[in-house]
Amino acid sequence: MSTRRKLKELVAAKRGVIVPGAFNALSARVVADLGFEAIYVTGAGVTNMWFGMPDQGFMGLAEIAEHTARIRDAVELPLIVDADTGFGNALNVRHTVRTLERAGADCIQLEDQVAPKRCGHFSGKDVISTEEAVAKIKAAVDARRDPDLLIMARTDAAAVHGFDAAIERAERFAEAGADILFVEAVTTADEIRALPGRLTTPQLMNMVIGGKTPIVDAEELARLGFGIVLYANAALQGALMGMQKALGALRDDKAILESSGLVTPFAERQRLVGKPAWDALEALYI
Repeated sequence: MSTRRKLKELVAAKRGVIVPGAFNALSARVVADLGFEAIYVTGAGVTNMWFGMPDQGFMGLAEIAEHTARIRDAVELPLIVDADTGFGNALNVRHTVRTLERAGADCIQLEDQVAPKRCGHFSGKDVISTEEAVAKIKAAVDARRDPDLLIMARTDAAAVHGFDAAIERAERFAEAGADILFVEAVTTADEIRALPGRLTTPQLMNMVIGGKTPIVDAEELARLGFGIVLYANAALQGALMGMQKALGALRDDKAILESSGLVTPFAERQRLVGKPAWDALEALYI
C-alpha cells in the first residue's frame, strides 16, 4: 500500500492516531523508529531549527520542499507537510501543491492566515476573507496529480472571529474539497468536544505543549472522533531540553561521559542514521 493510501485509511478511521512533528531527517528517523504511524513535517520546527527564528512566516517553499524530500528519503511513513499559507495567492498554492507532491508529501496543509503568517498560538493573527481562503483550497484540490494526495485545510479564524465563524469556514473548506479539517487554537475543552459533532469531515486536533489549547489525552480525542492528534513540536521541545541539559553539564563539569545518561550512546546514534546498512552497501563495491 502506498503511503498516501495508508494515510487516507488512518485519517478515515477517526481513531486519534498520534502524529509527531519532525524538523529534519534525523528527527523523522527517531519518530519512525519509535513506531509512530505518520509524521508531520513542521513549518515551525523547520523555522526554529533551520533558521533559529520564530514561526512568523520566515520559511519559504524551497525550505519546506527540501526538508520534505530529505525526510521522504529517510523514512517510509506517510508525511503530512505544513505549507503555511501556500506562499501566496491561489496560483501560488497550485505551484506549492505541485512542488510538495513531487517532494514526497502525502498530505499538504494550508491555512487561512494573512501573510506573513505566525504560529497559531501567538497573539496578533489575522485571516484572509472566506472567499479567498476557499479559492485557495479549490486551487490546491485541482492542482494535485495523484488523487490519493490529501489536502488539509486549517483555519485560524477562531482567534479572530470566534469559534462559530471558524466552524463555518471549515464547512466551506470541506465543500471546496478539503480531505481533512484543522480548526486551530481552540481554547476550551468544550470547544474541543464540540468539533466532531459539528464537522463530519475527518479532523486534526493540535496539541501544542504550552499553547492556547488544553492538552487532552489522545484516547479521549479518539473517543470524540478526531482522526489525527498532532504533537507538531514535542520532539523539538524535547531536543532543546536535552541539548540544554547536556551542554549545561559540559559547561559546569568540563567533561561529559556516555554513561552520564545525558547523551545518546555513540552506537545508538550510528544505528539511527543507518550506518550498518551503509556498511553492507559499501561492501558490495569495495
